[in-house]
Amino acid sequence: MQNEGWRQSAADAQHSTKGAYVHAGEEFTRDTNYIEDRITRAGEPGARGETGWPVELGRYRLVVARACPWAHRATIVRRLLGLEDVISLGICGPTHDARSWTFDLDPGGEDPVLGIERLQQAYFARFPDYPRGITVPAIVDIPSGGVVTNNFPQITLDFSTEWSEFHRPGAPQLYPEELRAEIDEVNRRIFTEVNNGVYRCGFAGSQQAYDKAYQRLFAALDWLSERLEKQRYLVGETITEADIRLFTTLVRFDAVYHGHFKCNRSKLTEMPVLWAYARDLFQTPGFGDTVNFEQIKQHYYIVHTDLNPTQIVPQGPDEAGWTTVHGREALGGRPFGQGTPPSRTASEG
Repeated sequence: MQNEGWRQSAADAQHSTKGAYVHAGEEFTRDTNYIEDRITRAGEPGARGETGWPVELGRYRLVVARACPWAHRATIVRRLLGLEDVISLGICGPTHDARSWTFDLDPGGEDPVLGIERLQQAYFARFPDYPRGITVPAIVDIPSGGVVTNNFPQITLDFSTEWSEFHRPGAPQLYPEELRAEIDEVNRRIFTEVNNGVYRCGFAGSQQAYDKAYQRLFAALDWLSERLEKQRYLVGETITEADIRLFTTLVRFDAVYHGHFKCNRSKLTEMPVLWAYARDLFQTPGFGDTVNFEQIKQHYYIVHTDLNPTQIVPQGPDEAGWTTVHGREALGGRPFGQGTPPSRTASEG
């Protein structure tokens, strides 16, 4: 069933591959109408009539781009939970045109499982009139070739809760039931003020919009610094969904957001608590080994021609600092709680 939430004109779409990013005189407003179907144990339909999809080994393909922070969340969670042999991974290249993300990293420019050149083809296979941005991450039903969902906040939560029978032995509890209310509260502020806040700075169409976004962003980063000064992780004693959502913005901060998006009060390396926290996560299996700085920079500096018309990609910053000592172990906590780190490498799937 098609979701009425996204049945708007294409001109309304302001995310991913749809249209210009900066609109003169306007604040940036992210289009958050996603395909809200879910993959669940029982595969039951959603409360608003969304199609139900059952958890099933090998049936689905997670399509991501290494450059995209929203997709990066899904690759981290998939790896931490050990779902590599359960949900296959398709990787788009770092750039796209107005139509779609493409599989230009694969031989022949075609995804080897789905047999398509553009992610757009999977969207159109299910919704021929799909009018919105062709976004990653997207989960595709391999038998039909049609997209199931691109609802990135729900995808990672469902990996933790609905796919638990396929988790690896020792998989961490990224969304423990007793901490969900606090995780959800922290996540709301991280999304509005930080994850999306950097975009509100970068794509602001007026000085007033930019100034407002800038103040909100750094107020939130100061709040996070205070929160993390005496505790190793955002919620509880272990890594949770909240840490993953913050990390994917922090790891892009100096490479992209500080200069390209004018988030330049401070570099991440000049915010001692957050810099140490980010390095701690980067050096944790499942985090740094899923980062590709080259593709991150290529995406932002090449695709956003309204911000960078020359499409010149900067060589810096130096990545060596990410592997330096962070000292966060002194705050206690265990990254995986009673569990263990993933043993396989990111390159294995």
